[in-house]
Amino acid sequence: MSADSIKGSLKQRGVRLTRQRQILLELIDQSGQHLDAEHLYKLAKERDPKLNRVTVYRTIRMLKETGLVDELDLMHQVGGQHYYETRMKQEHAHVICLRCGRVEEFYGEPLQRLRRQIEDHFGFQVVIARTEVGGYCPHCQALRTQEIANLTAAAPVEAPPKTAPNDRPRR
Repeated sequence: MSADSIKGSLKQRGVRLTRQRQILLELIDQSGQHLDAEHLYKLAKERDPKLNRVTVYRTIRMLKETGLVDELDLMHQVGGQHYYETRMKQEHAHVICLRCGRVEEFYGEPLQRLRRQIEDHFGFQVVIARTEVGGYCPHCQALRTQEIANLTAAAPVEAPPKTAPNDRPRR
């Protein structure tokens, strides 16, 4: 959903689009990042020094309640923080690296096929789907492989225990 669609939706609901709300919507929609509330507040404050933290949190809550913004936890890579993005027309999955926290967005037919399978299997009408996939990006996979190799190389090799001539195993 574009910022213009969100603005129109707010107007239909009788919610006034103040300058501060417009700044927040633009930041969420156009930043190209998944912003948490604190980061959103700092960016908004740069555009409008009069904007306060309470306005940011109230606006986020209002946008969530009206279904215009999604709240994501992104596999809690940074503790309990939540991130925000405008509800988009095309559903997507978030692919998160469990080591570095990198987030990629995945679009495509496989997600739509999964949605149809869920609807067919459960007789369920899917209204919204949020998918998160955790793993390791190529860079972090290489780092993990190197760490394992380093640990293996550094581990002392134990010699088998010595046995005395009379300590032969019995048959």
